[in-house]
Amino acid sequence: MSQSAAEDIVITVKTQFLADHPVCDEGKFAFAYFITIKNTSKQSVQLLNRYWLITDGNGKTSEVQGAGVVGEQPHISPNQAHHYNSGAILDTPVGTMQGFYEMQRADGSTFEAPIPLFSLAVTSLVN
Repeated sequence: MSQSAAEDIVITVKTQFLADHPVCDEGKFAFAYFITIKNTSKQSVQLLNRYWLITDGNGKTSEVQGAGVVGEQPHISPNQAHHYNSGAILDTPVGTMQGFYEMQRADGSTFEAPIPLFSLAVTSLVN
């Protein structure tokens, strides 16, 4: 499990290798990641955008960015959390992901909440 905290946003990540995913039959490696974004501030926030840097075991990188997460731009009230899961496919059995969420406070100001560096590995399991 990986965790980071900045601007009163706590991000926790767990990962899982998906051995039964069809791409695994093609020599690729599928992973799921489970994210919890907790707002420990005193005002609501909204997740506007995401940015990911994905690195495989050979050092090959790819970037993913765009609006929201899994089709949503969730509002997170004080002391509440948003949970979602998504996935990544790598050419190697190990890799890493890291990035940030662009968040907007209720007062209209924006900030970046860093997503901690986490590993994707065929031995990773959800705890």
